[in-house]
Amino acid sequence: MSKVKMSKKSTSIDMTAMCDVAFLLLTFFILTATAKLPEPLPVDTPSSTVQTKLPETDLATLIVGKNEGKEQVFFGVKGRDVRIKTLELMGDKYGVTFTDDEKTQFSLVEEFGVPIESMKELLAMKGADRSKVGVQPGIPCDSINNQLKDWIYTARQANIDVADKELQFAIKGDAKEEYPQIKKIMDMLQDQKINSFNLVTGLRGKDY
Repeated sequence: MSKVKMSKKSTSIDMTAMCDVAFLLLTFFILTATAKLPEPLPVDTPSSTVQTKLPETDLATLIVGKNEGKEQVFFGVKGRDVRIKTLELMGDKYGVTFTDDEKTQFSLVEEFGVPIESMKELLAMKGADRSKVGVQPGIPCDSINNQLKDWIYTARQANIDVADKELQFAIKGDAKEEYPQIKKIMDMLQDQKINSFNLVTGLRGKDY
């Protein structure tokens, strides 16, 4: 009995549609991604096994570190509307008037470290120049000129006015930072009845 020969068919698959979908997804991710600028005060946070995630909103961060041997403190708050309101309140307190364009520029600044008197100069810079290490000297926080205390207070007030929520705080300190400087920041928070705050650390393995 003769065998029936089956005709061979091509096994090639048209990948055109899949390639189109892949390029559409790639284009979407590129267009919606936000480039992260380098930190103006990079710090090497201490290691920890804790995996608690910081909140995405209603959060202010105090960054403590050194640049060329000098102690510096930077401040940042989440939310563009909260940033603008905070700047307005600080401007009213220190007699500095900011334009709408300057307020818009400030709303894009995640962290900063300059005296309020130098804020206009900082906002006039390009974003890349503003984020260069050494450009910002830090926020004054000594016994004579404690602007950091006022930034903390006005940010809390701004967050309540904008979001009707109490602001949470996180301290991000360099692993090599001396304890007295960190304690100084903690004391400043506690003076304003802020007794609960987060300490930012870097994740490491449990068997490290």
